[in-house]
Amino acid sequence: MHGARTREPDNQPWPRLLDLRRAVTRAERAGADAERTVLRYSPFLARFFTLIFAYDLKRSFQAVRLHGALPALDGRPVVCVVNHPSWWDAALFIWLPGALFQRRCFAPMEAAMVAHYPFFERIGAFGVATGTVAGAATFLAASERVLVEPDAMLLVNAQGRFADVRARPVTLSPGLAHLARRVPTAVFLPLAFEYVFWDERRPNALLHFGEPVEAASLAALAPAEGSQRLAVALERTMDRLAQVAIARDPAAFRTLLTGRIGINPVYDAWRRLRALAKGRRFSPAHGDRP
Repeated sequence: MHGARTREPDNQPWPRLLDLRRAVTRAERAGADAERTVLRYSPFLARFFTLIFAYDLKRSFQAVRLHGALPALDGRPVVCVVNHPSWWDAALFIWLPGALFQRRCFAPMEAAMVAHYPFFERIGAFGVATGTVAGAATFLAASERVLVEPDAMLLVNAQGRFADVRARPVTLSPGLAHLARRVPTAVFLPLAFEYVFWDERRPNALLHFGEPVEAASLAALAPAEGSQRLAVALERTMDRLAQVAIARDPAAFRTLLTGRIGINPVYDAWRRLRALAKGRRFSPAHGDRP
């Protein structure tokens, strides 16, 4: 319109200063949250819940089995990149590091869940508001602080959601690739979980560690490329575990925890008496028939 004045671009520094202040505030809060994560950890409660979940796993599974050898970690900072097929993943997260590695386990968890179950903070969980800038800052700061501890291990459900073990391609959150740049001395360790029914009433919890990925090699890549490399490493680990799971051969695994075997308490008692009457050894396993 004739006579209308064109507004000049706003070159005032205030918006930029406000953004900078917000970034500083996020960093300060993330740093405080990171320190709190380590200070709130209770070795006593962690050991206690390791025993609790060992009992729960024994009650609910035929066995917890590991395929392949344990990786040699040599005291290095470790980030386990794990798939997320089941609610039971959390139980394995709590039980596994103490049982296999004698390390303290830390793991990010949805902030609302940590607020609902605050005792999780005492055994290594730290809250992250997923899908937010503040949550990403907290994850990176807390993870970096955790990995300074010589006996700590970070376990991350890297898919960020429940996902079927057969879903392909495997996609991961880009935060892990950014973490590799902050902790270049760390090793990223793919770990696959799978839960399968074989010949018995209760399922088996199966685990397999993949080939370690050096953080320094990820840090040399763009974050998207680093995330893709980790995704491929986890997918290969899941594929390998699927192959041995399909074969249904317990001898291919190392049994870490033996659970309950049997059909039914009353029926098993009758089977035991029958075997005793015939002078035979009794086994409650479904595959061992008198």
